[in-house]
Amino acid sequence: MLPFQTLIIINRAAAIPVYQQIANGLIRLIRDGIIQPGAGLPGSRQMASLLGVHRKTVESAYQELFIQDWIEVIPRRGPQVSQRLPEIKPQDFKEFGTAGAYSNNASFPFYDFGPMVPLPAKGEKLRPVINDGFPDPRIAPIDQLLREYRRLFNQSSYKRFIMMGDQAGSVNLRTAITQFLSETRGLTLTTDNILITRGAQMAIFMAARMIIRPGSMVLVGQPNYFMADAIFRQFGARLVRVPMDENGMDVDFIETFCSRQKPDLLYIIPHHHHPTTVTLSGERRMRLLRLIEQHRFPVIEDDYDYDFHYAGGPILPLASAAHRGNVIYIGSLTKSIAPPIRIGYMIAPANFIEQAAQLRRMIDVRGDSLLEEALASLFKGGEMQKHLKRSVKLYHQRRDILCSLLEHELGDVVSFQKPQGGLALWARFREDYPLPAIAAAAARNGLMISDGRMYDADDQRYNALRIGFASMNEKELEEAVILLRQSIRILPHRNLKP
Repeated sequence: MLPFQTLIIINRAAAIPVYQQIANGLIRLIRDGIIQPGAGLPGSRQMASLLGVHRKTVESAYQELFIQDWIEVIPRRGPQVSQRLPEIKPQDFKEFGTAGAYSNNASFPFYDFGPMVPLPAKGEKLRPVINDGFPDPRIAPIDQLLREYRRLFNQSSYKRFIMMGDQAGSVNLRTAITQFLSETRGLTLTTDNILITRGAQMAIFMAARMIIRPGSMVLVGQPNYFMADAIFRQFGARLVRVPMDENGMDVDFIETFCSRQKPDLLYIIPHHHHPTTVTLSGERRMRLLRLIEQHRFPVIEDDYDYDFHYAGGPILPLASAAHRGNVIYIGSLTKSIAPPIRIGYMIAPANFIEQAAQLRRMIDVRGDSLLEEALASLFKGGEMQKHLKRSVKLYHQRRDILCSLLEHELGDVVSFQKPQGGLALWARFREDYPLPAIAAAAARNGLMISDGRMYDADDQRYNALRIGFASMNEKELEEAVILLRQSIRILPHRNLKP
């Protein structure tokens, strides 16, 4: 409700009656665009209380406005501003009002981040969306999570979770994740080594903020996760591109670089590299660990979707081996549940976590304590573990369906390697089929896809994109691929297989 007691100033010494002052004040607010046509007004009793006048005075003011067609009275709803105002036509309403408080651009200097991530082309009515690898929220244990959230909220002790949250996150959730990581990744740690964040993205930001200084040399893949690149550049880092192949990062390149100077940070996604989905080979993993131990440079290991593996057994994270506390391990529960559930974690030495918790407090005070406690309950009851097993089986099937569809429908345009795990595959398009043109045509055809430019780095152009398969069922995958093929067929090139 608007603060009418400060917007309508009553001068009891004026010759104009008080009811008329109230009516004139409301007319001015309507003309200035502060009160919009169709907006409800407080009842006469409530407005009288706000303005400190008798109720009959407000009734007289409303009667005056009604006579002049400024307001209308709707049964059981009370007075509201007329949709057809006197002197003002609805379509020209804004022309008569004063400029809004934020109608102009800011006149003071501020940091411009620029077009960090190109947005997909807009379509009339987009049906399926090809994302770069999201889970399917329809199969997530949302009901169980909400049940636990509601149970905690209704407890008499719920204020303890709200007001007394630990800066590093819920102790119960940290305990549950610690046990889970020990059982699935071979990590040896305590709750002092873990910090809860709002998704892996926040964890990357915080770790980078604590390590990077202007001019820091940061080794990243070529290509690399575009949001990580943006963060590192924001903090003034100089990115050194490490070549990638089917076996992951080129460790020879890293070794040569270390022989000349010590890197300030290595950012690596060894399990399912983003965007290419390749896995760091065991031999390169061992050599990289020796380099980390020898040169003692910090490493951010982003392991955002470790739990989804379909071919053989997953390799253990770098963080599970001896690394003298130099590896900061980052993971996410968001990929395991649903995009809106923003829960990630950072694993690091206790002194690093202690300071990271201070940084988190500056950003987020204490996070969503009740959500963290509810997730802890799902881990404790085994529901999260069961959900992951079901998800792996289902996403494995969807991966195979997508690969089959792409081979059959777009095999002459798209090339890819079937990923061993994760939630997406890396599809490279023929150079004579540029992705920006395909994305624009797809949008007109009702399909949203990336134009691929977010994966380009420096002067390297890939004409490729990640195609997520986990969030779509079989019917949706078929529809998306058919629409993609139809979008490609309307381009100037028409030499597709029939």
